[in-house]
Amino acid sequence: MAKSANPKTRASAAAGGAPRINIGISDKDRAAIAQGLARLLADTYTLYLTTHNFHWNVTGPMFNTLHAMFMEQYTELWNAVDPIAERMRALGHHAPGSYAAFGKLASLRDAPETPPEAMEMVRILVEGHEAVARTAREMFPAAEKASDEPTADLLTQRLTVHEQTAWMLRSLLE
Repeated sequence: MAKSANPKTRASAAAGGAPRINIGISDKDRAAIAQGLARLLADTYTLYLTTHNFHWNVTGPMFNTLHAMFMEQYTELWNAVDPIAERMRALGHHAPGSYAAFGKLASLRDAPETPPEAMEMVRILVEGHEAVARTAREMFPAAEKASDEPTADLLTQRLTVHEQTAWMLRSLLE
């Protein structure tokens, strides 16, 4: 077993506890980044649920197109939540995982109780993707300040997806 360079880490590990996180990002910066990632996770999950809801409930002349498009989008969102939550864990923080927590953290409104018309669904999803993009963009200063390249990379990937999806959906409304 390799020796740790940090005496506090060695002492904690020797005492049977997990070693203190020492990845070159301060506790304060890791907490700030994790807080932003929690908001991003909540927004992503809320948008996932709304998109899946619309996939189930879309009707009208564009049913086949929108049903398939929404499935592709909710699948992408579903696959996005794990990397966000796992980045929080790598930073030493727990990921929220309840509807109550997501409701407090999300900047998006929940899906309407009564399914809207198809083009209203598209408009709601445009607004949702733009909101998630704003949440991701707001996090860059904290990630950059801490030289947290993995989080910055994750944010860049999410921004690309959300901005492109918003553009594609917006094009249906023109």
